[in-house]
Amino acid sequence: MLQPKILNVEPLEAYKLRLDYETGETKVFDVLPYITGDWFGQLKNNDYFRSVRLVSGGSGIEWENGQDIAPHELYESGNLVQ
Repeated sequence: MLQPKILNVEPLEAYKLRLDYETGETKVFDVLPYITGDWFGQLKNNDYFRSVRLVSGGSGIEWENGQDIAPHELYESGNLVQ
């Protein structure tokens, strides 16, 4: 299944991301379990974590140094906001 485009990503407290999809769904994804090791550990810096941005075309998200999370992981593991 192709993942719907992400229209907006917003960093939240406690290393969570709010993701708004073209389907009208909004999901919250917990990044904390991914923040390990040297590379993903950079996300522990709150200012850096908050610099998350959309990939062109809404196909995913990324940070300046190249960290990203697979779009299907974001969609499938994100908690739907009611």
